[in-house]
Amino acid sequence: MSKLKSAIGLALSLLIAVPPQAFASSHREAPITALDHTADITDFYAFVSYDHPDRVTFIMNVDPFLQPSNGPNYFPFDPSVVYRIVIDNNQSALPALIFQFQFGTYIQAAGLPVGFAGAGSGIDAPANSPAPIKPGTPIVPPAITSLSGAGAAGFSLQQKFIVNMIKGSNVTPLTNMTGNPLIAVPSNVGARTMPDYDALAAQGVYSLTGGGTSDIRVFAGTVADPFFIDLGATFDSLNYRAGTGVETLTAAQDANDQLNSAADSVAGFNVNTIAIEVPITLLTSDGAIHPATDPKGTIGAWATTSRTEVTIREPQMPAQSVGNLTQVQRLGNPLINELVIGTGSKDFWSMSAPVKDSQFASFDLDPLIARVFNAVYGFKIPTPPRTDLLPLVTYAPPIAPTGTKAGPIADMLRLNTGVAPTPQASRKRLGLIAGDAAGYPNGRRLTDDVVDIVERVAIGGVLVSGFDVAPNNLLGDGVNAPDVPTQETFPYVHYAYSGRDSRHISPGDPTGCGDQPTSSSSQNSDAPPLNQGGPSACPK
Repeated sequence: MSKLKSAIGLALSLLIAVPPQAFASSHREAPITALDHTADITDFYAFVSYDHPDRVTFIMNVDPFLQPSNGPNYFPFDPSVVYRIVIDNNQSALPALIFQFQFGTYIQAAGLPVGFAGAGSGIDAPANSPAPIKPGTPIVPPAITSLSGAGAAGFSLQQKFIVNMIKGSNVTPLTNMTGNPLIAVPSNVGARTMPDYDALAAQGVYSLTGGGTSDIRVFAGTVADPFFIDLGATFDSLNYRAGTGVETLTAAQDANDQLNSAADSVAGFNVNTIAIEVPITLLTSDGAIHPATDPKGTIGAWATTSRTEVTIREPQMPAQSVGNLTQVQRLGNPLINELVIGTGSKDFWSMSAPVKDSQFASFDLDPLIARVFNAVYGFKIPTPPRTDLLPLVTYAPPIAPTGTKAGPIADMLRLNTGVAPTPQASRKRLGLIAGDAAGYPNGRRLTDDVVDIVERVAIGGVLVSGFDVAPNNLLGDGVNAPDVPTQETFPYVHYAYSGRDSRHISPGDPTGCGDQPTSSSSQNSDAPPLNQGGPSACPK
């Protein structure tokens, strides 16, 4: 009887942190974050850096669905929010290392009615300028070409940030190697104000000193949201438009990692991102780099946002944050809270720690969403309890090597730092289940199709004997790639869409079909169409 109870307890626990239905990421997933969007973590990524395999890149995205043209203040980070990336390196599901980020907002030109302004080399008052402004008086500042100094005269709404590395009670400031402040990259206002936005954004990559190394790099700012999904169809009670009509892709659609046969609902929107690249030697418990076969090389990671208990706002005074920090949200694996945890418990889940995840087991013993898929589409699903999902919630193969201590059941993104990055030409959107050892759920890269991966593994049960068959192994939403390419070097994200020139193409929008080009990465032209693949890829 004791063995039976233990088995049931394990099954209950292991299901808590793995969303059998995680076919989106965490955009507006809980009551508290739907109202507190600046503290809403949309996605969290961790992967061995492509061009520096002795380092790991962590990317934390917050504040979803940022419309690029939504000025004049656009999308500053929230100075009252503390943003954290947390690392577990001893299989305890407890913080061993924390990277903490805080932002401050500074108005450089208090009289300017907009946050950003500029044109050419500047525009002066004309000869017919009414008094008291004399002709020749500077009116419009020069275009913004730098984050500070002479080229930033029109960069009025400026955000600076600080980075601290925390180990236990030790707090180590990580500062710009040049001694200058760290400045967040603003949204892409448009080509007149910011004529070379990519060059401007690249200035926001900083090398940090502190912590005994000079190999840490950081970036913070507004970027194109790298997540991709047919979100509208998902929340219309799984009313998908791609493939065969039973929520599965055709073999041809599945085989093309760059083909989007449905509209990407996140395309055209920006998101605020914090990216940090850290030497592996800072992340492991013994400060060494380990091969993939060594248990010490696998880490766990998650992101959190927190606020102080009280914020005081007074006229003409900066806001004051008072009291202890209270966690607003956390995120490890994509989308646990959004579609697994009951609405009445979502905020409690958001504010709890991964090490305590066993308290949510009742939501996952027999996940409702898996039964929804079974009812709507009729294909066979595995019978609970789902022990095949164990590698997603503990340290276990094929992510962690055999012999690694499993640790408590906890929602963390686990990464084997000994697995080398996959070259771009060989990278697979389906990650581990497609034979790409460096892909999700071994960490998570920007191009990993977590929607299709988790549908197939967690709902279709393709890791269970007898379930790696159609339609289970063809589940997918029809969106296989981001609408704009990610970078191959840090910070990896695609820089922000142009506020003036970008546009959205919604499902069913006729402008997304016909003669539209199939790809584009220009920041100062119309946003690329979302249906890569031409007319045949148009929504039905």
